Amino acid sequence: MSESTRVLTDEEIRRLEEEFDPESRFRTVTKPVLILSGVLLLLLSLYHFYTAGFGIPRATTHRGVHMGISLFVVFLSFAALARNRHHTDEPGVLGIPFYDWALAIAGLVTSLYVPWIYDQLAFRIGNPSTLDIVMGTILLITLLESVRRSMGWPLPLIACLFIAYAYFGRSMPGILVHPGADWGNIINHLYLSSQGIYGTALGVIATYVFHFVLFGVMAQKIGLGQLFIDLATALTGRFAGGPAKVSVISSAMLGTISGSSIANTVTTGALTIPAMIRIGFKKHFAAAVEAASSTGGQITPPVMGAVAFLMVEYLGIPLRTILIAAIVPAFMHFFGVLVQVHLEAKRLGIRGLREEELPKAWKVLREGWMSVFPLILLVWMLMSGRTPFLSAFWAITACIVVFIIQRVQAAGGVKGLRDAAEGVVEGFISGARQSLSVTAASALVGVVIGVVTLTGVGFKIAFMVTSVAQGWAMSVHSALGVLPFEIFTIGTLSLLFTLMLTAVVCVLMGCGVPTTANYIIMIAVAAPVLGMMNVEPIVAHFFVFYFGVLADVTPPVALAAYAAAGIAGANGFQAGNTAFRLSMGKAMVPFVFVFSPSLLIVTEAFTIQDFLLAFLGATLGILSLSAAITNWLMAPLWKIERVALVIGALLLIAPELTSSLCGAAILLAVTIRQWPLRDRGNPAPAE
Repeated sequence: MSESTRVLTDEEIRRLEEEFDPESRFRTVTKPVLILSGVLLLLLSLYHFYTAGFGIPRATTHRGVHMGISLFVVFLSFAALARNRHHTDEPGVLGIPFYDWALAIAGLVTSLYVPWIYDQLAFRIGNPSTLDIVMGTILLITLLESVRRSMGWPLPLIACLFIAYAYFGRSMPGILVHPGADWGNIINHLYLSSQGIYGTALGVIATYVFHFVLFGVMAQKIGLGQLFIDLATALTGRFAGGPAKVSVISSAMLGTISGSSIANTVTTGALTIPAMIRIGFKKHFAAAVEAASSTGGQITPPVMGAVAFLMVEYLGIPLRTILIAAIVPAFMHFFGVLVQVHLEAKRLGIRGLREEELPKAWKVLREGWMSVFPLILLVWMLMSGRTPFLSAFWAITACIVVFIIQRVQAAGGVKGLRDAAEGVVEGFISGARQSLSVTAASALVGVVIGVVTLTGVGFKIAFMVTSVAQGWAMSVHSALGVLPFEIFTIGTLSLLFTLMLTAVVCVLMGCGVPTTANYIIMIAVAAPVLGMMNVEPIVAHFFVFYFGVLADVTPPVALAAYAAAGIAGANGFQAGNTAFRLSMGKAMVPFVFVFSPSLLIVTEAFTIQDFLLAFLGATLGILSLSAAITNWLMAPLWKIERVALVIGALLLIAPELTSSLCGAAILLAVTIRQWPLRDRGNPAPAE
């Protein structure tokens, strides 16, 4: 087997994930430091596991403990400079520089300071003491540095810009001017109140997300991820372009337990990308399929990264409502990728896997049925109205029980129990380690949100965006006035341009900021924008979320695509462009559910007629656009047919019966013309 098509080892997968995911770039440490950080991470996981099942303490205490331990370990785990990541001989204690120990202790002490003085805060908010200001300033510095180390420069720079805006408000131009705030007031708002660092973002990570990250790690330990890959291979591997379809289906399944695009990419891509290349797909296309599919994992219920739980807090609605709303849009994304994969395979005449290359579905389920039980339990508890953290507690418990049974069956009594205990400890440490960077980021995002609430800048930005959109709408409406009939009203055009501007900002922001942080920042800024256009809150949140996720496959910073390209040996930029093309369904669907909220099922405007019209229109629209992009429906397309299919796709996704019927008529006409030519693709490439 050639170098480009061999299956990667676990060590190679780990290195790839470290290369493309800043959150995985842990430093090499001496054994005493490894033991210390391991003990702290284990205690953090045990603390969260216990509180999930038996009650969470006071919010500020809970968030302070979580942040303090996390920041302490961050400075032990991430080096200040990349070149020092693998050095263990720096001046300091146990190979860790003195300034890292100082930052670690400072992060822990300042995080616990607010919970310590909590009972006095009622008399001090608005009039912070000198010690309060000093502590808050130190925590702010440690947060900026911890996020810079674990995620890079973009988010700390954004936070610094917002802080500068709060301080220099009187010097801002035009509508952005505000009275400004002195440093004491800024620290008071960001540190001592619940509107800043200790706000909703950190609370959601500490109360919900940590548990689901831990569940994902334990689910992988009991073999659920491998079961998904094997089952997807058994069900779809035999069809045209089989490994590519396996990539789409397995990534969708893995998305139910993983909210990380890059982790999903390297986990499934290590198997599917070499198989796709082997049967004839180009390297960059194979990488793009895996990247586009894996990015969809962040929008797949029930985990959805951290965003589902943030929506619960921001919108004040049950988690099951969020999960139901996410089902159809997630389906649309994977359907769009799957259709383009199928058409590309047909165009190139690429076969599926042979019978001897396929596992048997019944055998996969017979051997791994226990691995599915914790996920089924989790979904059942969430949908029955249990709290997310209690649901996660029992799902993690189920994973531990299944893991013990598996180890005892594999190794026997005492040895099996010892192996199981070691595995659970390892899983708990790994789960806590994976939450370090997102904890630091969520606390720093609290700074951005705090500045927004302190200055009211969100509504000022909303006014500017809607003003620009309305200006464009009036210009376009005037240009269309020469037609004998009205196509779009000024209100519709204003909303369309507002959505387009919001989408562009979300994608640009997502190029340097992780999905969760991007969502929190953009919802603080974009929610007022869309609210002014009378968009339902849940619809606005989903719109912002989807375009933030799209940044993972949008060049020039398409991290998931670059990770997949590393496995395929392909050009990362080319893979990113192709992955963006494959994700067009994800880019189209948010516009559909804004204009037809029934697609989210749980909105106030839901009717079965509107839902069916939007669902069928979006499905056929994605098919039509995919055919035009791929240059294949049942045979090669004429140029005029490709143009017609693009127009038909736009008409189909417009949630209006007349336009949908016109779009369907275009698709039907092209289909009828192509029907006699079906299945006349190119011969399969030589292996």
